[in-house]
Amino acid sequence: MSLLDRRLFTHINWALLGCALLLLLTGVGNLYSASGMRLEDGITHSSFYQRQMIWGLMGLAVMLLTVTFDYRQLRNLAWPLLLVTLALLAMVPVIGVTVGGAKRWLPLGVVNFQPSELAKLTVIILGARLLSRDGRPLGWGEFFRVLLVGLIPAAFIITQPDLGTTLNLLLLLGGMMLFHGLKPGVLKGCFVALPCMLPLIWFGMKDYQKLRVLTFLDPSSAPRGAGYHIIQSQIAIGSGQTWGKGFLEGTQSQLRFLPEKHTDFAMAVYGEEWGFVGCMALLILFCLFLLTIFNTVVEAKDRFGSMLAVGVFFYFFWQILINMGMVIGLMPVVGIPLPFISYGGSATLINFALVGIVLNVSMRRFMFKG
Repeated sequence: MSLLDRRLFTHINWALLGCALLLLLTGVGNLYSASGMRLEDGITHSSFYQRQMIWGLMGLAVMLLTVTFDYRQLRNLAWPLLLVTLALLAMVPVIGVTVGGAKRWLPLGVVNFQPSELAKLTVIILGARLLSRDGRPLGWGEFFRVLLVGLIPAAFIITQPDLGTTLNLLLLLGGMMLFHGLKPGVLKGCFVALPCMLPLIWFGMKDYQKLRVLTFLDPSSAPRGAGYHIIQSQIAIGSGQTWGKGFLEGTQSQLRFLPEKHTDFAMAVYGEEWGFVGCMALLILFCLFLLTIFNTVVEAKDRFGSMLAVGVFFYFFWQILINMGMVIGLMPVVGIPLPFISYGGSATLINFALVGIVLNVSMRRFMFKG
């Protein structure tokens, strides 16, 4: 092993890698339980957890691939990656696969791929490239140029329809711009414009999306309709009490009362089985995961690497916050999965690709000065 290879190896962010692996194992174990269905002769399991294990191994391979090259090369790939992403998003309405009433996936032989997940990676890389050019706070011109990076793919994604991914895309880009800095006039303008845009957003939403917001405010108004998800999720988490019912002992999930228990509401399965103590342990693990990413933001020696890590931080931060808020009824149901815990092949690959990028930035921070 060369001196350079040894230095790269010693600078790996082991805490981040350890947190990611623990979260993956926790997610697979939780999906094993979420895949179960209690019958008279015992519990039968679907194959969700097995497929997630395969996606997890593929994700680890992608992560290893992303640390083999100098992350600064991503700067030159940003615009070509945007063109590829937009081309894939444009193909979804034409040849996409419809699942659960939404057409979001492209068929790739035996598996389906969700281009909107790739869009998140693209926005982070291109946003980091644009924001790293100048350290000064953004004026209106540069603000709109960076914002356009998120609005173009978001325009494709919102028509699928996928409000959750659209929201996550714009929030992570907004977080990157806030971290970079905005001129006072731009910051004040954003605070004034956002409340004014709420009526436009409301009238642009589909009827079922409006119904989700209304049932969030009063879930009991539609206990067997749009409010069913939130009510059953709250029952599941509340019934876990302090220590939980135990692994594979959750009645709400095993008896199929809890909908979408392997995707958006996987956290409710976990809360029912492991209780308040288990949920706090998982929350602490997620906080440590985010903290290790932020440490790389601080330690990065160039602006591009720092902004890449910032984008990854906000990507995970918003998904964790919104999903956890959603399953306990503090936020409307918008279809955002919990990273590493919810089932999802495309999301797992992107999650590990982003972890790999942060590891890449951390490993090479000694190589040059910004």
